[in-house]
Amino acid sequence: MALTVRTEIEIDAPAARVWDVLTDFDAFPRWNPFIRRIDGVASERMRLSVKIQPPGGRAMTFRPTVLRVEDGRLLSWRGRTIIPGLFDGEHIFELEPLGHDRTRFVHAENFRGLLVPLLARTLRTNTRAGFERMNAALKARAERDG
Repeated sequence: MALTVRTEIEIDAPAARVWDVLTDFDAFPRWNPFIRRIDGVASERMRLSVKIQPPGGRAMTFRPTVLRVEDGRLLSWRGRTIIPGLFDGEHIFELEPLGHDRTRFVHAENFRGLLVPLLARTLRTNTRAGFERMNAALKARAERDG
């Protein structure tokens, strides 16, 4: 089974500024309420260590592999359980310039695997709420730093 959680927000800042905030992993603990920490480099095929804190859920750390990086436009990674096909997720951050000083930020994850039906409710509620909180915090930080 597959399930996609997709959110978006418009940010009153240029895409380059939003990208700088999004890829400054060292600063995440200071502003990001959902992805509390990322260790590693946003470079294709690199392994990251990502700690998330979903609203109403327990913090968890996983080690995804970066799939794609398009500077100023796209960052995606894939995380999976020990057994591929059990619960895999492709996390996507996409920036779309909407003129000189405005950006649409799309934050999504495509979940696949045998456990997705069991986790669908939590993914649609807690995970979505975590994405939305992060989006709002990213917007505030990118707009404030401008």
